[in-house]
Amino acid sequence: MAATATSTALKRLDLRDPAALFETHGTEEIRGLERQVRAEIEHKKEELRQMVGERYRDLIEAADTIGQMRRCAEGLVDAVQATDQYCARLRQAGSATTRPPRDPQPQPSQQKFYSMAAQIKLLLEIPEKIWSAMESSQYLHATQLYLLCCHLHSLLQLDSSGSRYSPVLSRFPILIRQVAAASHFRSTILHESKMLLKCQAVPDQAVAEALCSIMLLEESSPRQALTDFLMARKAAIQKLLNQPHHGAGIKAQICSIVELLATTLNQAHALFYTLPEGLLPDPSLPCGLLFSTLETITGQHPTEKGIGVLQEEMKLCSWFKHLPASIVEFQPALRTLAHPISQEYLTDTLQKWIHMCNEDIKNGITNLLMFVKSMKGLAGIRDAVWELLTNESTSHSWDVVCRRLLEKPFLFWEDLMQQLFLDRLQTLTKEGFDSISTSSRELLISALQELESSTSKSTSNKHIHFEHNMSLFLWSESPNDLPSDAAWVNVANRDQFAGSGLSMKAQAVSPCVQNFCAALDSKLKVKLDDLLAYLPSDDSSLLKDVSPVQAKNCAFDRYADAETVQEMLQTHSVACIKHIMDCIRAELQSIEEVVQGQQNALSGVKLHAALFMGRLCQSLGELCPHLKQCILGKSGSSEKPARESRALIKQGKGKAQKVLPTQAQWQEVKELLLQQSVMGYRVWSSAVVKVLAHGFAQALLLDDAGSVLAMATSWDELEIQEEAESGSSITSKIRLPIQPSWYVQSFLFSLCQEINRVGGHALPKVTLQEMLKSCMAQVVAAYEKLSGENQMKKEGAFPMTQNRALQLLYDLRYLNIVLAAKGEEVKSGRSKQDSRTEKVTDYLEALIDPFDLDVFTPHLNSNLNRLAQRTSVLFGLVTGTESQFTPRSSTFNSQEPHNILPLASSQIRFGLLPLSMTSTRKAKSTSRSVESKAQAAIH
Repeated sequence: MAATATSTALKRLDLRDPAALFETHGTEEIRGLERQVRAEIEHKKEELRQMVGERYRDLIEAADTIGQMRRCAEGLVDAVQATDQYCARLRQAGSATTRPPRDPQPQPSQQKFYSMAAQIKLLLEIPEKIWSAMESSQYLHATQLYLLCCHLHSLLQLDSSGSRYSPVLSRFPILIRQVAAASHFRSTILHESKMLLKCQAVPDQAVAEALCSIMLLEESSPRQALTDFLMARKAAIQKLLNQPHHGAGIKAQICSIVELLATTLNQAHALFYTLPEGLLPDPSLPCGLLFSTLETITGQHPTEKGIGVLQEEMKLCSWFKHLPASIVEFQPALRTLAHPISQEYLTDTLQKWIHMCNEDIKNGITNLLMFVKSMKGLAGIRDAVWELLTNESTSHSWDVVCRRLLEKPFLFWEDLMQQLFLDRLQTLTKEGFDSISTSSRELLISALQELESSTSKSTSNKHIHFEHNMSLFLWSESPNDLPSDAAWVNVANRDQFAGSGLSMKAQAVSPCVQNFCAALDSKLKVKLDDLLAYLPSDDSSLLKDVSPVQAKNCAFDRYADAETVQEMLQTHSVACIKHIMDCIRAELQSIEEVVQGQQNALSGVKLHAALFMGRLCQSLGELCPHLKQCILGKSGSSEKPARESRALIKQGKGKAQKVLPTQAQWQEVKELLLQQSVMGYRVWSSAVVKVLAHGFAQALLLDDAGSVLAMATSWDELEIQEEAESGSSITSKIRLPIQPSWYVQSFLFSLCQEINRVGGHALPKVTLQEMLKSCMAQVVAAYEKLSGENQMKKEGAFPMTQNRALQLLYDLRYLNIVLAAKGEEVKSGRSKQDSRTEKVTDYLEALIDPFDLDVFTPHLNSNLNRLAQRTSVLFGLVTGTESQFTPRSSTFNSQEPHNILPLASSQIRFGLLPLSMTSTRKAKSTSRSVESKAQAAIH
């Protein structure tokens, strides 16, 4: 079809130029084109005929309508002219006759007729008056008019339901429709009055008039009016609770509920409470308004203005004077007297109503709070309620109203809302920290998978590369090594949580650990900032200094549950960190099971994951300051008072204060972190010791001559003076080892190399001590195995000569000096190992001539001391910071030790740096106390 239309359009274009048409088309094509053009002409003609026919019919109908309108207009004009002429003739006839005397006294029959006519006239006008009163929300006046209408029905005998004949209805059939229309007013007025009772922003007088309308229409008592009022307010509360809520509208809904409750009690006092006899009414605190309104409406002597049913404008009508007195002086009346409600009944009814609304309000507010997703939102709602109740207009004479109505104070916050807010706060806190735990677990698993799936050669992530070899990170330069304001901001004035790159390297905190801690700390900060919005601010401590009058004006204490919220925060934050520690513990146990069966564990990726988790647990307390603040509260954010108190305790100027529960909880978390850190490092240290000790034992147990010579080192030749039997002095030369064997040096150097590769300066002291102890145990086991093999005297083995035994004894004693644990806290575990070492030493000494041994021992000890001092820098992390030798500086009378390496009082890695002995001693005592607790908890 599209192709046909296109070709047709092109052919139509060709028709404009017939010459071109005959040049470009053949005869058959031109004839086909002619047929198409003729067919199209016929089609257009048919369309034109149809269009003209349809329009013609419309035109004829329009003309007929216009003609009919003209005839109607002419008839109307003629009627108006005839009416005008008739009125003119009436005016002329009236002016020609004499006027009758003014106000003639009608006959009794005429008076009755006029009275009935006036009543019918009033009856016809009352519906309009009722609708006007209802439109202006004057429901009491509408009720009065309705009751007057009913009174008129009885006077005119318009009750068609009766069996008796009604002459008025027979003469005025229009009144049948009027009676039917009036029957609907009662239900309408009742409905509108009860709807007004559900509104909270309604004046007390309007509520009193609505209740009066209900009482007059239903002929009920004041007690029933009280029930209707309270049920309407209960329905209003349910409507507020069930209306749609969007975001910030929840705060408005809860405030509206509180305001409605307060308004209900205030209006119950203003409407139903009556003062005991002898008490003067308070103009600012109205009461008994319902009874005064009822007395005014149903009284026998209404005042001049605004009390009568028929208003002043109706009295000006000419037919008003013909109304009977029973209608002019009509007043509604109750079937029974409206007795005031007793104090006991009013109190009991209100308490039951509050109890009945209590469950609805709690359930409704609980459902509303489900849509509040932040603690800041909860705090905003609480503060809005506090401001609403503290407002002067709301809290004015509130205590007096509660005491009169309930005989006790009514506490909105404490009785209704506080526990609901705490429950929602508990839920939000639990959900928040559960989310943090889950995300941290996922982040941990992701980091471990990234570590295990990458190798140090193929990885493209620089941070993962640093995890494989911490020394690369420690000795690499970065723009973030120093803070940007390091040049002009003093250290004491810097941000407490700001850490430079150098400080992270000094603590051997890898970038992956920094990223994990930063992610966790940022989440904790968001959660903490959100929760702090619910707690008093730093300036709220000033609230304690407010006067009692100001405190009394406050509706409730907003921060009374601050301690509960702090405990909630502490509980969930501790549970969160324990959950993370449980995940780390499970991962470490799985890694430990895998590593135990591997021979090449040092080259595997599992150890990198264990080291990562060890560093993570070690750094979590320092790099996540908001974790500490979550557990300690706001007291944990400032460290200065704690430091000052510790300084006073150390100086003897103060007594040790009792440890707070929050501080004990934080200490428990720190110990838990330290235990997990030590556990992670223990997986690594066990694998390192196992591999290195295996190589050491293999080299030690090689008993062929080539291997023994290959491991030998240089000996020192000494001249000694001996006394011969003749008393003369004889000079002789002895040869003693001054260096350990090559496999010993390789073992110690490899051990230090592995320690330095993982940032050994930041390893926990417990880990180093356990590592050295394990190394020494493996070394002694290797020597015991050597002694056992030599005693078996294998064939082809190199004999145990005195020189070899002397070298082995030198190696063993040197290893014992370097690897033996020096801390006081491990002295109890040294006896068993020392006994094994002594047995091996006795075995080696038995292979040496006793006379030579006595001569060699002093010089051998001197060589050992000299060697230990020389290698203390090379093996600094292994030898530790404890003093192993008697310092030579003690022979001098100088009070400060010389800053010379051989004379140093402690063998540290950088021995030439000056050290303060006081600070060193303090650091020792502090580290020992903390790590001894951790070691005791582990073992």
